[in-house]
Order: sequence, then C-alpha cells, then structure tokens
Amino acid sequence: MIDLNMIKKKNICIIGLMGSGKSIIGKDLSKYLNFKFYDTDKEIELKTKKNISLIFKEQGESYFRDIEEKICVSLLNYNNCVISLGGGSIINKKIRNEIKKNSYSIYLQVKINNLVDRLKSSKKRPLLNKNHSNREILKNLYDKRRKFYENADFIVGNDNDKFQVLEKIKSNLNIYAK
Repeated sequence: MIDLNMIKKKNICIIGLMGSGKSIIGKDLSKYLNFKFYDTDKEIELKTKKNISLIFKEQGESYFRDIEEKICVSLLNYNNCVISLGGGSIINKKIRNEIKKNSYSIYLQVKINNLVDRLKSSKKRPLLNKNHSNREILKNLYDKRRKFYENADFIVGNDNDKFQVLEKIKSNLNIYAK
C-alpha cells in the first residue's frame, strides 16, 4: 500500500473541471486505500447548511470562494485521506500552495464534449446557466485553469471507464508503496 511519507505528502487530492468525476473516483480510491474521503463541495454545504447554488445566488461567488479557501486549506492539512476539490478551487493561490506542500495531486482530464454531455441535465452547477453555451463556459473555465491543473503530480484521462482510470491511478500510486 502507498506510503505517503515516502513522498513527503499528507494526503491525495483529486482536481479537475466540474463533471470530471472527482467525487466518484475519489470515493472509490479512498475505499481502495482505506483512507477517509472528503468532498470539499459537500463540506461547504455541511458547514453553511446551504447548497452551493443557493450560496452563489444569495451571497455570490466571492463569498463562496472565501468559504472554499478556509475549508480546502483545512482539509489539505489532514493525513491519509483522499480529497476531491471543487473545480474552481485551483485558481486560489493559497489552496495551490497547500496542494503542492501537502498533497499528491491527481488531475482527471476530460474532453470538453464529454463534460458537456455529463453536465447537460445538471441543475446544481452555478457556473453553468441557460443563457450561454455550456461548451463555451466549460472551455473558458478550462482555458483559465489549465496551467494549474497540468501542474498535478499525475494526470489521467477520465473520458471512458472509471475502472480503467482507477487501475491507472493505483498503478501509479504503487510506485510509492512500501
């Protein structure tokens, strides 16, 4: 099993755009590793007792990003866990520094067309809206975040079979096994 101490890291974090599969892959990976799993968006909802769409609607994105920073920085200091970070958290320099310092980061890379398909019926994505093309929104978000995502320790495509993705991640992590 992986020994995070060997690579001087405390935890594993999963990054990527909305719809890339961070929560699904993160949960499955945490079970395999016998690590605790955290989803930062779920943690924000628990702390605020509101869903993220409502936070965006009532308090705005900058309020959400402030809460996100506090929760992400706190979680990124935990040991032996898998953390699925919200897609936009990577734009925050403080969060990026905590990832670099404490986490083995895995970027789930997904083609924009696949993200559009996965998100077409989603009602809980505040950055997507009916007035603009989701493809255009996702492409703009990707263009802004790409340089940060691509700094991950491991990049894996998650366009098809989640089991193949998990096997690739497990193989990569086994390099760091005792």
